[in-house]
Amino acid sequence: MISRAPRPPHPPRSPRLARRTRAPRLPGRALPGRALPALALAAALALVGGCTGSGGPGRTDARPPLDDLVAATADPALRALYAQRIDWRPCPDAGADADGPAVECGTLTVPLDYADPGGRTIGVALARKPAADRDERIGALLVNPGGPGNSGVGMVRWDWQGYLGPLHDRFDLVGFDPRGAGDTTPVHCLDDRTRDEWNATDDPGYDHGRILADACRAAHADQLPHLGTRDSARDLDVLRGALGERRLDFLGLSYGTHLGALYAEEFPDRTGRLVLDGAVEHGTDPMRLDVEAAAAAEDAFRAFATGCATDDADTCPLGTDPAAAPQRLADFLDGLRTHPLRADDGRTLTAALGWTATLNVLYDGHRSWSRLRDALAPALGQGAGDALLELADGANGRGQDGRYTTAADAYAAISCADLPAPTEDRLRPALADLAARAPLTGRHNPLTTLLAPDCRPWPYRTPERPHPVRAPGSAPILVIGSTEDPVTPYPWAQRLAAGLAHGVLLTREGDGHTAYDKSACVRTAVAGFLVDGRMPAAGTHCASD
Repeated sequence: MISRAPRPPHPPRSPRLARRTRAPRLPGRALPGRALPALALAAALALVGGCTGSGGPGRTDARPPLDDLVAATADPALRALYAQRIDWRPCPDAGADADGPAVECGTLTVPLDYADPGGRTIGVALARKPAADRDERIGALLVNPGGPGNSGVGMVRWDWQGYLGPLHDRFDLVGFDPRGAGDTTPVHCLDDRTRDEWNATDDPGYDHGRILADACRAAHADQLPHLGTRDSARDLDVLRGALGERRLDFLGLSYGTHLGALYAEEFPDRTGRLVLDGAVEHGTDPMRLDVEAAAAAEDAFRAFATGCATDDADTCPLGTDPAAAPQRLADFLDGLRTHPLRADDGRTLTAALGWTATLNVLYDGHRSWSRLRDALAPALGQGAGDALLELADGANGRGQDGRYTTAADAYAAISCADLPAPTEDRLRPALADLAARAPLTGRHNPLTTLLAPDCRPWPYRTPERPHPVRAPGSAPILVIGSTEDPVTPYPWAQRLAAGLAHGVLLTREGDGHTAYDKSACVRTAVAGFLVDGRMPAAGTHCASD
């Protein structure tokens, strides 16, 4: 089960990436390669240069024997992939910095289909920020920013400064683009003009979802069965082996917690120290999870509107009555359905785009309230929708040039590879529950709230089914939840930690999505666990900054 935010569909973004509305474009593309026979593949990979585990100039860290990295009984073609060495080179425009060497980029070779490891291969895009303290380096810490569809390469290339301190000092920070995302076999289904129209649609239905499904089938039919999180978890293990790490150390945010949990389920004996922040829970019916997420978004929406009218009465565009402010904001956004606002560039702010802008900004909790208030003021006061439209563009991955990233297409493709399509008998009670628990944020398009994305017309039917992840035999896993998380509600973290055979829950008191960048207490606890193996005591609570 994965996180699906209660709003018109676009991918959840990491706390840092959410602030970067137009992330730099990544260089090149890692496209599917030709199939190589097992022996030829082994020989080819043996010739790839570079050293794993990294090290300073002139230093090569010892690499464990191959049998310590992969089962001796594994298919010979798969063993060859675990034995590959990554050719790390400085990323374009990645100069050295005062805190250590430049960010490096590379490519990992993995099978498109793990049932046929000697067949067609694909390239997984990588980025690495080598540890600043080379003498005290522990190893590699693999990171994922969420989504699904967000770029782990971008997380390391552009946001590694968020991990200054023990993590940056002691670990090589390694990010990768999961299948279908970023530069790893990117899924690109809708052209920019169609995506503009698709995002702005106020009354999406089954046919709206079929537009995307048909386009993805036409462009990527052979890839769609192999874009699920379980395959990405297997890629993660090949990457662990290629880096020369006996165990996986991992920090996953939001959707990254799903990736980390599935990794622990697939490879419990290879887990090192896993941190799952903004946890997604896997054992509950997807419709129930969607309603819980919508209710959390409703709480954040009401808190913003009430706080605006209470604390910023002089400048709040919602008036001075805290009790009436949430309804006024919802009525304004819904009213864009019949009275859309024109922007200076000739585009239109529809209700779908207004809701997307509003709910996405609230991911960051009260830290983002002033930004949303400033965008709402001209829309409510002068009928100018430009500021809200800019926020919607950032949420949807639309650049100033009108071009979209592939994150939204990847979000749909990965989600539908992980989730069974809902049935009518499950939708009906969920819609009633939604109306009761999210009467404001869920009323604009209830089906869109519950089906983001709509996998009903999707051409590929996944064998995956929601189930609790226990991962018996794993090392202890740190699960982090925030009490007022508007995207991955706190009960999800409680249930994930309780379901894991060796899960420990760390709680942050406060709002906003994920905890690491919002609490010094959490950062200290995470560093203590990853660097020194000190697991926080069960029941530990942290305050927000």
